[in-house]
Amino acid sequence: MYNDTLLKKWLNNDLTKEEEKVFISSKDYDLNTEIIQTAKLFKASNVIKPINFKTFKSRYHANKKPVIKLNYRYTFLKIASVFLLLFSINYIFFNNKLETTETLASQKTTIELPDYSIVEISPNSTVSYVKNNWKKKRIINLNGEAFFKVAKGKKFDVITNDGIITVVGTAFSVKQRNQYFEVICFEGIVKVNTKNKEKVLKVGDRFQIYNNVYSEEISNNLSTKFQKNNSVFQAISLKDVFLELERQYNIKVTLNYKDLNRLFVGSFTHNNLETALLSITKPMNLTYSINSKNNVTINVKKN
Repeated sequence: MYNDTLLKKWLNNDLTKEEEKVFISSKDYDLNTEIIQTAKLFKASNVIKPINFKTFKSRYHANKKPVIKLNYRYTFLKIASVFLLLFSINYIFFNNKLETTETLASQKTTIELPDYSIVEISPNSTVSYVKNNWKKKRIINLNGEAFFKVAKGKKFDVITNDGIITVVGTAFSVKQRNQYFEVICFEGIVKVNTKNKEKVLKVGDRFQIYNNVYSEEISNNLSTKFQKNNSVFQAISLKDVFLELERQYNIKVTLNYKDLNRLFVGSFTHNNLETALLSITKPMNLTYSINSKNNVTINVKKN
């Protein structure tokens, strides 16, 4: 206890000369001296001035970050809605995917629809429809030319750039090429709707809009077989007739003839190029030649 008292007085520099002699002679003097000398080497890197509690409290609340409490029910609903959206997109995409059939020049093909309706597609034509929704809506898109044999059932619509053809169960053909739109009814009744015209066709009726000019024809002796294997024209320019010939035979026609707006009435077969050329050129007083690459040149006939 006495040594502790001397230690305290030594630290406070309060020792008398007699007490100092006693303390220096003690066995712990050297150890205490070393501790004091070593402690003097330590130095604080920064000096922080104490602040009062009120200031500390205001600073604490100012810097305190808000704690976000998770609403697990809301989070779950958000995640569920994302999955539902992805599922809906996936369902709509796969259940509304178009079945598309496209033909090239001189190529014809026949497809069977889900209700066993038949579509015979002409060259350079495209047909598309939604297969999975067919029972509810029998809608088919056409760009080009096709013959339809429709099974009986719900309303059947053929949609083109120039008009909509509506039937229930019948046979008809549709041609839609640039400024040329034609519908022919072979069986049943066909309803045609365009921007400026609405017409109900019966067996033998032909509906035609060419270069914005409407015309119609009634014939009681239409042959379905003939129409499907021939291209028939009612007052169509030679330019468009030869374009159709190129599609049907996959050839290139060179025209050395200036009056291409001259109208043609007639037909040509799809089965024989020579016969088809004769059907066009002979009535129009023209000649033709075919080279080795199956390219055709049309010339004015020399008298």
